[in-house]
Amino acid sequence: MIKVDHEVVLNVRGLSKSFAGVRALKHVDLEVRAGEVHCILGQNGAGKSTIIKTLAGVHQPSSGEIIWLGKETQIESPLDALGLGIATMYQELDVVDGLTVAENIFLGHELQRAGFTKRAQANRLAKELMKRLGHSSLSPNTEVGTLSAANKQIVSMARALSHDVKLIIMDEPSAVLDSEEVQNLFGVVRELTSAGIAVVYITHRLEEIREIGDRITVIKDGRTTATSLPVGDTPTTELIRLMTGRTVENVFPPATPIAADAPVVLEVRDLALEGCFEDVSFSVRAGEIVGLAGLVGSGRSEIVETIYGARRATSGTVHVGGKQLRRGSVVAAVNAGIGLSPEERKSQGLVLEQPIYVNVTLSSISRFAKNGWLRENSERNVAREQIEALDLRPADPDRAAITLSGGNQQKILLARWLVHGTEVLLLDEPTRGVDVGARTEIYALIRRLAAAGNAIVVISSEIDEVLGLADNVLVVAEGRVLDTIPASQIDEHGVLDLVMKGTAA
Repeated sequence: MIKVDHEVVLNVRGLSKSFAGVRALKHVDLEVRAGEVHCILGQNGAGKSTIIKTLAGVHQPSSGEIIWLGKETQIESPLDALGLGIATMYQELDVVDGLTVAENIFLGHELQRAGFTKRAQANRLAKELMKRLGHSSLSPNTEVGTLSAANKQIVSMARALSHDVKLIIMDEPSAVLDSEEVQNLFGVVRELTSAGIAVVYITHRLEEIREIGDRITVIKDGRTTATSLPVGDTPTTELIRLMTGRTVENVFPPATPIAADAPVVLEVRDLALEGCFEDVSFSVRAGEIVGLAGLVGSGRSEIVETIYGARRATSGTVHVGGKQLRRGSVVAAVNAGIGLSPEERKSQGLVLEQPIYVNVTLSSISRFAKNGWLRENSERNVAREQIEALDLRPADPDRAAITLSGGNQQKILLARWLVHGTEVLLLDEPTRGVDVGARTEIYALIRRLAAAGNAIVVISSEIDEVLGLADNVLVVAEGRVLDTIPASQIDEHGVLDLVMKGTAA
C-alpha cells in the first residue's frame, strides 16, 4: 500500500492537448508518488495514449503544467524524458528484431570508447538486467526477432531500466502475456516499486488493477473523471461507471440454445502441423461457439491459422459443409466460407491507412469490380450498412482504420466477413486491447452472429472470456487437445489444472 509520505515524483495539473482544433485532453490531473503503481483507466479513445506521449515528450501540451520532482518542466522530446528519468514501454513493442538483446537494450545510448561499441561491457550489463528481471536465461547475444512477444517485452523493460529511471510508464504490458507471464511481470513491477521507482500502469483488465495497483485515475473523453482513487476502496461497478458513464451488470449476454438438428458446419479431423500441434479433431455446428483455452505458445493460434489455410497442415483434413478443403490455401478457405480475425489485427488483419469501406470490402473485392474498375460508391454503401448494423463509430466509411479504437477496428474485421457471407468465423483474441465498455458490445455481437447460424471458434488468453462465450471448450497444451468440455461444466481453475497436468506430461 502506498504511503502518503512518499515523494510526489510527477504532478500533472490541467493538462490539455489539441490536434488540428480537436481537443484530445481537457484539463487532466494526475499525481504519481515514488514506489507506487498508479493505474490509468479509460475506454479506447479516452486520451490515455495522448497522456503517455505527452509525458514521454512525443507530444507537447497545449496548456497545463507538468511538475517533475517539484519543478515545472517542459518535456520537449523522448530524450528529454529519459534524461529526467521517465521511461515508457509502449503497447506496440519498439524493439528492433534484427539486433541482439544487448544491442536493443542500449539502443540510442550505446556504450562506446573512441567510437567503438564496448560489446563485452554491454553484454555483461544486459545480463545483469536480465537477472534483475528474472530472465537470466535470456542471452544478451540472442537476436530479438527470434523471441516470443513476452520476452520482447522483457527486453523493452530492460531498456527502460538501463537508464537511471524514477518513473516507468507501462502501456497495456499484459496484452500479449498468458497468466503465468503476467504473474512474472507483476513480480518485476513489485521489485521496481520496492526500490522506490514509480510505475504508471495502463490496462483494460480490471482484475489486474486489484492485484498490482495502489491508486487509480480514470479518464473519459479526454477528461479526468476521478483521480488518486484507492484501489481497495473503489468498487468495480464505480470504476466502470466512471469510464463509460453507465453500469455494466453482466458482460456476457445469454447464449441462444443450439438447435437439436443444427448441422455440422466445420469439421477438423486429425489435423497436425509438424513442430506446432498434432491430432487435433473437433467439430462446430451452426449456432455453436467453440473456445480454445490454453497458455500462450500452446498451439491455439497455429490451429486456427492452419484451418484458415495460412499454414499448410502436415496431415489431417478440414471440412466445411461436408466438403474437404485444399491444404494451405487461404483462397480455398475463404471461398468455402471461413473468415479469420487474427491475433494481431493491426498488422495482420487491417490496412490501417486505408478507409473503413476498403477494409470492409477487401475480401469481396470482385463483387465491386466492373469492366476492370472498382465501384467505390457501391463499396461505401455496403460499408455503411455494416457500420449501422454493428454500431461502428465514427459512422464514416471514409475514415482511416488507423484512427479507430481497438473495439471498432475489431468490428471492421467482423463486418468484412459478414459482407463476404462467411459461415465459419475464427476469432483469435477478439477483445485484445479493447476496453470494458467495447468488450460488452463485441461479446453481444459474437452472440448475435452465433444466433444467426454462424459457426464460431474463439481463442483468448483470458480463460474467463472463453468460458463466458463458448458452448464447448477445447483445452490445449503443448500442441495437443487435452479434453473437450461443455463450458458450463468447468471453471478457470479446472482449465488451468488440465493445462498444468498436460504440460507436466
